[in-house]
Amino acid sequence: MPKVLVVDDDIKLLKMLKRTLVFENLDVLTATNGREALEVVQQEAPDLLIVDWMMPEMDGLELIQHLRDANNRMPILMLTARDAVENRVFGLESGADDYLVKPFAPAELVARVHALLRRVEPKADDQEVQYNDVRLDPKQHEAWRGDRKLSLTVTEFNLLYYFLRHPRQVLERNQILMEVWGYDFGGDSNVLEIYISYLRKKLEAENEPRLIQTVRGIGYMLREE
Repeated sequence: MPKVLVVDDDIKLLKMLKRTLVFENLDVLTATNGREALEVVQQEAPDLLIVDWMMPEMDGLELIQHLRDANNRMPILMLTARDAVENRVFGLESGADDYLVKPFAPAELVARVHALLRRVEPKADDQEVQYNDVRLDPKQHEAWRGDRKLSLTVTEFNLLYYFLRHPRQVLERNQILMEVWGYDFGGDSNVLEIYISYLRKKLEAENEPRLIQTVRGIGYMLREE
């Protein structure tokens, strides 16, 4: 049974989220601030984190940054009332994998939770894939460019894996969102562009040639320049 940690200082909302997720046959842990959540993460090793942005003692952004600095790659869903695009971008840049604006429908929360959990499900038939000097081992959750090992979040890893399984193919934006995120974010979100930028920075950290190319008006392609 997947283990989910929900962190929010709104006790009423926290209880509602727990009821909703327990109904989905998930093992739900709770915390009311970032410091308490860190203790739960260390003790229980949850499979997924759902965290509110604004909290006392240690807010959601600080918690996420602490976990990512510690190389914790579990998927993270951020909850917030801040719906401006710049806030969404900032949250994702801080290390969250997805972003849900309050108020939200419980069904949408459930869909996003299941989509995030699917990204970390082990697949016994996954084989190592490679294109050019980039290779990825899905079983070990490791990726390299040449001899340089890449440090990737769950979302970055799955996005790169999708590209490596479809080299030299034009991949439409919505197609990538459906395959990697598990659902369509809609046209007002630039989450894909943000993660393409993350991947490029990591793949090109030592001035290597660009491999993820933009296909204007359509999407992206993995190929040599």
